[in-house]
Amino acid sequence: MKADAIAIGIAGVAFGLIAGYVIGNQQAGVRPAAPVVAASEPASSSSSAPPPAVLDEAKVKAATAQAEQEPSNPAPRVLLGNMYFDSENYDAAIRWYGEALKLSPRDVNVSTDLGVSYYYSNQPDKALAQFDESLKIDPNHAKTLLNMGVVRAFGKQDLAGAEQAWQQVLKVAPDSPEGQAAKRAIDSLKSAHSPSAANEAKPGA
Repeated sequence: MKADAIAIGIAGVAFGLIAGYVIGNQQAGVRPAAPVVAASEPASSSSSAPPPAVLDEAKVKAATAQAEQEPSNPAPRVLLGNMYFDSENYDAAIRWYGEALKLSPRDVNVSTDLGVSYYYSNQPDKALAQFDESLKIDPNHAKTLLNMGVVRAFGKQDLAGAEQAWQQVLKVAPDSPEGQAAKRAIDSLKSAHSPSAANEAKPGA
């Protein structure tokens, strides 16, 4: 994740994990196994998330000072949100994204970054509500739709809702990185629901 936007790497959804999740290996109350896709980054091709960034205290201090000196400027607040998100301090990320969004309420990327931060802090309902706000700004925002599918699948165990969101990604941006990621996710769900997958999931005698 880089500073110009945030959050999830669904495959950034580790799509191979979707089938395992459908079979029931995910437990409630733990940090989500599948990251979501950053609002301004394409989904990566790696299924392993990078280690958290080390928080650069000097940059944080400078951005905080700028935010204090420029109370109507959302940019340093977005920067602070990105830095805290990358270091996995999601509560602080939520604070700064929230402040940025108050100053720039039509910024769909910041809205989605805030939603992803809610997801990573184990607040899937707030994440989905924030994604709804993002879609009010841009109903065809592919990264929001992709992330909505991830949260529905991994945060709410709503596989039908997840597939619906991913199908919408295919509708609005079929050739984009998000569209490709959505297709892989849907294919994984269908594979997990196939008769052969069901047989493999049965416990042995």
